[in-house]
Amino acid sequence: MTIRLDDQVAIVTGAGRGLGRAHALALAERGAKVVINDLGDVNAETVAREINDAGGNAIANGASVTDNAQIENMVERTMSKWGRVDILINNAGILKDKTFHKMSLEDFRTIIDVHLMGTVHCTRAVWNIMREQAYGRVVFTTSGSGLYGNFGQANYGAAKMAMVGLMNTLHLEGAKYNIHVNCLAPAAGTAMTDGLISEEAFNLLSPETVSPGVVFLVGPDAPSRKVLGAGGGSFAIFKGFETDGVNLLPDNLSPEGVASAWATINGESGMKELKRGFEQLEKFAMKGAANLGIDVS
Repeated sequence: MTIRLDDQVAIVTGAGRGLGRAHALALAERGAKVVINDLGDVNAETVAREINDAGGNAIANGASVTDNAQIENMVERTMSKWGRVDILINNAGILKDKTFHKMSLEDFRTIIDVHLMGTVHCTRAVWNIMREQAYGRVVFTTSGSGLYGNFGQANYGAAKMAMVGLMNTLHLEGAKYNIHVNCLAPAAGTAMTDGLISEEAFNLLSPETVSPGVVFLVGPDAPSRKVLGAGGGSFAIFKGFETDGVNLLPDNLSPEGVASAWATINGESGMKELKRGFEQLEKFAMKGAANLGIDVS
């Protein structure tokens, strides 16, 4: 089935180059009207012109994702022009890499402000619009640095893992309004990775090899609450699993009890993917109740 986005309106942040540009071009190719957001809007104007010259429909916007008033103004202008917002791709980002003991608090806050709060500003600005129209597709950009860690990127990794937590909750809150929320974990050769990988890998991992995954995540039949890894034409899903664990009541609840049961606590037998925070609470309560012979249902 061909995925089409005709008559839908998309906002892509950080779309003046790299991944954001590739996402914007891919969305426009499928029929979406696209707001090309990029700080200062010089690059955004170029990408918007490229889309319009190809017969698409795009406008440029230079708002900073760290400035909530500017983002709200961008969304207001979008609504004034096109009357709706169907898709939001939170892509804008920067790096300030240093090992944690050398990293200033200012550099830590800057990354949090751009990646986490920038995503919050943009998503909050469109959230009620999507609720009222009972339709929305939102993509957060996470990273392997957040999912798995990366030396020298404590600030970036913290912000990127926050995307997953934000997705998990907004997936639940948006479900009844047909708002689907997902994360993209891209591996791409961009200005942010230039010089960090070989030239051959850089060329293989072009932004254009990631964007098909984005189009899928914002389509009418898109899933929700998925973390899609993408790069070089490969796609995979990251999932967070929890081991079955053990309960140490009534006689072994102690640090030594945890130590003695560690192999079982850490074992993968019975491991499952939890869908909401209260599933963990319920699991632990039931395990304790079973050991104590009480009913907590």
